[in-house]
Amino acid sequence: MNMAKLVPLRGDYRHAEGNSDAHIKTSLFGPAQMMIVENGEVMLGTWQVIYFCEFDGPRQRKLWAKFIGE
Repeated sequence: MNMAKLVPLRGDYRHAEGNSDAHIKTSLFGPAQMMIVENGEVMLGTWQVIYFCEFDGPRQRKLWAKFIGE
C-alpha cells in the first residue's frame, strides 16, 4: 500500500491542523495490536512482523502494554 498516494501529506483536507494526514493514516492502521506471548517471546507466524508506524513526528511516545493471563 502506497500511503503517500493514498493519503498525501498536503492533501485537500477539511480538518486543517497541519497533521490531518497522520490522523487518517492512524485510522487506517488502528491504534492497538494484540499479540500472543509464550515463554517470554512474541509468537509470530513465518511472514509476520510488528511495525510501529510514526505518522506525526518525530516526537516522544509512550508504549502501553497489558498482559492478560490464561
